[in-house]
Amino acid sequence: MTTPRISQHRLRRSLLSVAAAGAALALATPAGAADVDTGLPPGPATAAGKLAQSAAGWAAGTRSYLVITAPGDTSAARNAVTANGGSVFAHYDAIGVVVAHSTSAGFATAMRSVAGVQKVGATRTSDVPADAYSPTLPGAPAQSSTTLTETARWDMTRINADKAWAVSTGSPAVTVGVLDTGVDERHQDIAPNFDAADSVSCAYGKADTRSGAWRDVGTHGTHVAGTIAAAKNGKGVVGVAPGVKIASVRIAEPSTSMFFAENTICGFMWAGDRGFDVTNNSYYTDPWMFNCPDDPDQAAIIEGVRRAQEYAEGKGSLQVAAAGNSNYDLANKRSDSESPNDSTPVDRTITNACIDIPTELPGVVTVAAMGNGNIKASYSNFGRDVIDVAAPGGDGAYGVYSTLPGGKYGNMNGTSMASPHVAGVAALLKSADPAATPADLRARLGSQSTDTACPSDSRCTGTTAKNAFFGEGQVDALKAVGGTGQPGRYFESTTDVTVADNATVESPISVTGVTGNAPAALKVGVDVKHTYRGDLVLSLVAPDGSVYSLEDFADGDSADDVVKTYTVDASSETASGTWKLRVRDIAAQDTGRIDAWNLTF
Repeated sequence: MTTPRISQHRLRRSLLSVAAAGAALALATPAGAADVDTGLPPGPATAAGKLAQSAAGWAAGTRSYLVITAPGDTSAARNAVTANGGSVFAHYDAIGVVVAHSTSAGFATAMRSVAGVQKVGATRTSDVPADAYSPTLPGAPAQSSTTLTETARWDMTRINADKAWAVSTGSPAVTVGVLDTGVDERHQDIAPNFDAADSVSCAYGKADTRSGAWRDVGTHGTHVAGTIAAAKNGKGVVGVAPGVKIASVRIAEPSTSMFFAENTICGFMWAGDRGFDVTNNSYYTDPWMFNCPDDPDQAAIIEGVRRAQEYAEGKGSLQVAAAGNSNYDLANKRSDSESPNDSTPVDRTITNACIDIPTELPGVVTVAAMGNGNIKASYSNFGRDVIDVAAPGGDGAYGVYSTLPGGKYGNMNGTSMASPHVAGVAALLKSADPAATPADLRARLGSQSTDTACPSDSRCTGTTAKNAFFGEGQVDALKAVGGTGQPGRYFESTTDVTVADNATVESPISVTGVTGNAPAALKVGVDVKHTYRGDLVLSLVAPDGSVYSLEDFADGDSADDVVKTYTVDASSETASGTWKLRVRDIAAQDTGRIDAWNLTF
């Protein structure tokens, strides 16, 4: 089978195969906007539609808008919404965002002239569904038991998750929010780790806390949740971090499975207020594949979602997002023919100022997809200095196998499948270091990733350490829990140490829990930022003061930076103790810093 490139789908996914109770049923075509399985039986769905038509407050032609004002108090903006022919559907005072509805074609123009209102923008080019005013609860699918037993699947072995489980499965004090189509909380592999109290629906842009509102209106969110944290219970599959908690934040609207800006804002605000440690975002914000700041509607979408993401991060939440499935260079944007996807797409010329949301927002970890090997998945978006890290997403015959609603299992391919691997690794990192901030987690995901060189493809620019296809490399779950193999361990310092002219500096790492002597092939990973590395002499200092030369760069080496891994025979040294990276600068004019370094025992 081949994986179709599905740039028209806002969900970051492609081919799906379903397995119920060990039997496989292949669905030969990907589910698109018109043929997404809602998970609801036809009868109740139809009845719900009829009920919604009479929902109080809704009228044909209702559109949704973001009204952006100063954070803290939105009362003046809300009053202006009402005075200008609109109604307030939801408001988020902490970030100065009001979600307004109006049937007036002149609403946005009128609101933009109101004092104190900074931006106003329509969030869609289609009507708000009547269901927004009286949302129907998704059905609870009947559950199938399974005879499938847990195995070490290819995607988990690629990132050493199977080895990580022997060290740690993650902490139940860590919660990962799945912002998606919903999650089937009754699935046998999801139920043990599901957090119903912190789950919600944010469809339409307002929190619906009714029990079950979080359920899957498709299959996508349940699949993502299983990759992150399916329980290690001897059956079905195992997630990257099977000991952490999963909360469902359904931001997809039923029938269309679209993720509009107000839904994403609601999701991020919920994640921040509920203290989620990590969120996974395998979607882009509809209806625009790329939002451009020179368009007033899209500028408001950018600002509203940016503020919500920043709020969540400020509360301790790291956002992880899929890069997209269009085989598109995100660092060289030229055109978009897919948007708006809720009405009639148009061809438009764009630039790099136009961004994929939430994928390209500051602070978000952007994830590319890999096949089974050191290869870019054929469909995966890419981009120099846009992609942060990579993870298995599946391609061709190798799909990512995970949970599906109703106790089922199946394969999907996409950056949607890569992103939850990274979210799971981030959850393991947080479990190992509860004090780690989102910035800490973001840095460690990159520094602990396995460097992956560019293939023979001119589109892949950069170095082995960081390039357009794989960012800083493929994430590693074993390093996240403090190991690199049995009985080896991994230790790292990310504390910056300034390297001044004609100076010698040292950066320490405290090694604990490793008995006996260091190995004969001790790995020393070095990341030194410097504008002229010919000035540098690098050494490793053992706990007893013994010095091991790493490299004395040629005086004429004018290249920037040192990003290398050295192998040292340190077998005569006691492993535990304080090891130091020593950097000497032996000339004037150029300076730098020790950015990070690590030891692999």
